[in-house]
Amino acid sequence: MKSSPFRQTITLVKKDILLELRQKYAFYGILLYIISTVFVINLMISKPEEKLWNALFWVVQLFVAVNAVAKSFLQENRGRLLYFYSLVHPRSFIVAKLIYNIILMCVMTLITIVCCMMFLGNPVTSFLYFIGICLLGGISLSLLFTMLAAIAAQANQNAALMAIMGFPIMLPLLMLLSNIAKSSFITVYQPGLPKMFLMLGSMDILIVALSLVLFPFLWKD
Repeated sequence: MKSSPFRQTITLVKKDILLELRQKYAFYGILLYIISTVFVINLMISKPEEKLWNALFWVVQLFVAVNAVAKSFLQENRGRLLYFYSLVHPRSFIVAKLIYNIILMCVMTLITIVCCMMFLGNPVTSFLYFIGICLLGGISLSLLFTMLAAIAAQANQNAALMAIMGFPIMLPLLMLLSNIAKSSFITVYQPGLPKMFLMLGSMDILIVALSLVLFPFLWKD
């Protein structure tokens, strides 16, 4: 007899966290990527101005999201997916992946903030606001790439497919996050900010809804 969907979700999240703690090379690989990327930017630009700092930060966040989130599905082979198919509900599986990737991306986001401020200076005036926006941005990117990774996993584990599908959605999301984050570099009120937050929240809800609707059909294949 199968357990409840909530219990299945929590168990799968714990499984992913335990695997991450055991296979630390994946976490350290992403950590090395963040530090080396920001350090190279420091060597090339040193202390960039506010607009450039903001743009570089979100570019680094994008590639961190791709590297951190993609492996959550692409590391699952066909045999393991078939095993999970016989044990858990597909929505429990995708929700567990979404939760795990949100946790992972929030951790990576905080590390990226620390590295950027250490190597590229700290032009941020509203520090807590900036951290909040970055965490929201990390959540949005993790949701997007989790859904794309789930689709790519059904196409012979093709990571290139994930990047191609994500390009038209990724650009407006990054532009939106960058515009929202601008308010943390200035003390003047930015018009249209509530509307941008509403757009960001709507995109996140849409991605979660699409994941819950589409994944059960992908799961059957």
